[in-house]
Formats: sequence, structure tokens, C-alpha cells
Amino acid sequence: MKGLRIAGVLAVWFVTLVSGYKLPGSRTFAQDWPQWRGPLRDGRILGVPVPTTWPTTWKKVWQLKVGEGHSSPVVVGEIVYLFTREGEEEVVRALSLSSGKVLWERRYPAPYEVNPAAHAHGKGPKSTPVVASGKLVTLGISGILSCWATSDGNLVWQHRFADRFPETSPLYGTAMSPIVVGDRVIAHVGGHNRGALCAWDLETGKQLWEWPGDGPAYSSPILVELHGKPQLVTQSQRFCLGVDVSSGKILWQIPFTTQYDVNIVTPVLWRDLVIFSGFRRGTTAYRLRPSNDQWTVEEVWHTREVSMYMNTPVVCKDRLVGLAQEQRGQFFAMDPASGRVLWKSEPRQGENAALLVLGDYVLALTTGSELIVFDPAAESFKPLARWKMADSPTWAHPIWTIRGVLVKDWDTLTLWEPGANGDRQ
Repeated sequence: MKGLRIAGVLAVWFVTLVSGYKLPGSRTFAQDWPQWRGPLRDGRILGVPVPTTWPTTWKKVWQLKVGEGHSSPVVVGEIVYLFTREGEEEVVRALSLSSGKVLWERRYPAPYEVNPAAHAHGKGPKSTPVVASGKLVTLGISGILSCWATSDGNLVWQHRFADRFPETSPLYGTAMSPIVVGDRVIAHVGGHNRGALCAWDLETGKQLWEWPGDGPAYSSPILVELHGKPQLVTQSQRFCLGVDVSSGKILWQIPFTTQYDVNIVTPVLWRDLVIFSGFRRGTTAYRLRPSNDQWTVEEVWHTREVSMYMNTPVVCKDRLVGLAQEQRGQFFAMDPASGRVLWKSEPRQGENAALLVLGDYVLALTTGSELIVFDPAAESFKPLARWKMADSPTWAHPIWTIRGVLVKDWDTLTLWEPGANGDRQ
């Protein structure tokens, strides 16, 4: 059967289907970072030149106090969209990428009581917004789903789910980042043990379908094409599953549980394998094949040597690269075909790291606010550059743009550019 189409063909198909963005080669497409982990939700930076030499210092272009939260900024064109918290309100902003000027700001009441086990992470939000077709979609820590006009910030529609579920967010707060596929928004709402994966019309907010089979995970969905058939690959509280985007039909489903019900790691696609990992349960690759109206799921490999907790890995140079939770954080490179671990770094690298791929290099921003560059194909972990980018924890993904690097720390957003006599080194 026809296998997975990847590289340029998949990129064109995915970006066109998901949000109607221009095709590769377009300046707008090349610079956009419109959703969780970028245009393809795989951490890969497209259309931004790879430096011939890495900067020694960084100069602050602008910095703005924006509020708390782990939500990552997103960028479309010359506008940055940000979702944060100030007091008991969740705040949505549009900023100028070049100057940091606030173009518009909207806020709404969002009281939230933090689970004591997650106190160190604050009151969110944790979910990253998505921009598509002139709309910005946010999902708050208590499960408030909102759609905003990107032009002026006006609220297009909003859903709250207290009338449908006894709890409107999982135990440690909503963290999954919604996805837009064509004309529909897809998100998993509800709380522990009871929720629904749903699709809504992007323009009107009308619900199109739902799967009420489980509570939400903290993981975010990806869109893939396997054997010529697109599907959403995602996790719920207790399962990994594939979903038909148009109807919500479950194509396949496998049990996948973790201690404390913390399915957090976003699935990763490599060729025709879908790779999952979870808290203290190792890493597993599955091969999915259609058979008449059914899909078969084959476990290709499983390793207990590497478990990922909150870190989602990336694929670079045909290596799966991530931060294992063992030994208080170890970077690793793995052969995605076999699950064989090729190298591990020294321990104590950080509680978490946000990973990106730029050309043949991996960029890792640790929660200790250190940005590290390394070649995953090296024989061992050998940083080529490392910089201290903030003075408070950095849980959000950085964005590497043609103007510099956007870094969201605990409560500020900063644009850094390479420069002599810089503020960071």
C-alpha cells in the first residue's frame, strides 16, 4: 500500500488543509508560526535562514510585561498573538513583532483554583492558541474555548462547558492546544474521567461532531496522512487514537495510561510510524495500516530506556531527539526505526525543554531559560552554542524568526536579536 507522504508534499498538503496558508515559497508561509509547535506541529522552523555562525551575544529589541502562563506565543506575518493570565482574568493580545506595541487586547474573567500538586506551574493558561482564516482560537486553563477576530480582537464566539460536564478541565488544568483543520476547530473539552473530543465550525462556533469516550489528556493532536488518508492522531486520558476529521469517527484506539493520568507528550510522526511516550512508561512506536473499513495497529518497538514526561521530541536528521525525564533531565538521540538510544547527555539538564528544528540543528530552551544548539547526528551531546535568555523559568516554546528570537518567560515576552555587546550571552 502507499505509505506516508512526507517532506515537501506533506507540507503543502498539511498547510493548505489546516488553515489555508500560502504554499511554500511564499514569504508569509515561511515566517508564520501559527500554532502549537509551528506550521506542521512538528517543531520544524521553515523559511528562516540557518546562521553560518552562531551568535555570541543577544541584544534586547523590546520587552513587555504580559502576564503569567505556559502558553506559547504564535506569529502570523508581523503580528504576535499571546494568551496569558493577569490576576483572575485570561488575556489575549496582538503585538507588533518589530516593536512590541500592543495592537489590541481583550480579557475575560477566568477564576481558577490550582491543584496543589501543580501549584508551581501557576494558574495558566497552558494551551497555545491557533491562528487560521482571520481567527484566533484560545482554550483557557478552565476549559473556556474562545474565537477572536485577528483584525481587532472582537469576540466571534465562546463556549463554556459547565452545563455539560461536572468538571471543565482535567486535574492539573487544561493544556491541550486546539487545532484547526479546514473550516473546523477541534479540541478535547471536559474534565477528569468525563469529556468529549469535539469539532466546531470556525466561523459560527456550531458543534459539528463529538466523541464522548474519555476525559481529555494534556497532549495536543497532530494531523497526519497515512496510506493516502488524512486523520487526526491524538491522546485522551486513557487512550491513543486516530480520528476521521470530517465525521469524528474513531479509526483506531489503543489503551495508553500513565501514572497520575498525565498523558502530556504530543504524538510524533516518522515515516509510517506514530511514536508515543509518557510518564515512567517508556517510548513506543506503532505502525498503522488500513484493512477494509478498519485500521490495524502494530507495535514496532518499545523501550523503557527513555520516558518523556512533559517534553515532546522532534525528528532531525532521521533521529528522534528529546529530553528524557530520567536523571532529572537527559537529552537523547534515538533511532526512530528501532528505538535504539544512540546517545544521552549528562544528567540534570532541566525539568523540561521546548525543542525546535532549524536546518540540521536542534534548538532546546530549558525551563532554566538556557537556549542550547546541538547537532543530533554527533556521536554525543555536544552543544555548539548556549545562551541564558531570561531570569525566570521558560516553559513556553521560543520562536525563531527573521527578526530574532521571541522568548516568553514567567511573565514577560522579549524579542532578542544577535548583536555585539549584547545583553545576553
